Amino acid sequence: MQKVEHIGIAVKSLGTSIPLFEKLLNSPCYKTEAVESEKVNTAFFKSGEAKIELLESSDPEGIIARYIEKKGEGLHHIAFEVQNIIVEMKRLKEEGFVLLNEDPKPGADNKLVCFLHPKHTNGVLIELCQEK
Repeated sequence: MQKVEHIGIAVKSLGTSIPLFEKLLNSPCYKTEAVESEKVNTAFFKSGEAKIELLESSDPEGIIARYIEKKGEGLHHIAFEVQNIIVEMKRLKEEGFVLLNEDPKPGADNKLVCFLHPKHTNGVLIELCQEK
């Protein structure tokens, strides 16, 4: 893994949260994007080398809506940039980690992504991401 690529934060409303994070980070939101396959709307900020990704559910039954219902708004995942997602997925699977998807899938911000089950990562949802 090369670096922390971004930190994902689950929010109820991008409309409320974007201005809050613009003030907090003293930086504008540089991109918003809908990821239909995940039923999520995203907003991105740069913070030094890493990025912050806000995640808002676009569906009341979506994974982010369920997450917020269960745990409230807050830290959702940490994403690590990888050179070759296929190789890294294979390596981690061989190390005993459970992957939430068997093949990389399209994610926000022009990335291929894979998530690791948090039961095997001390309760933290980990995302692997590679530039498409």
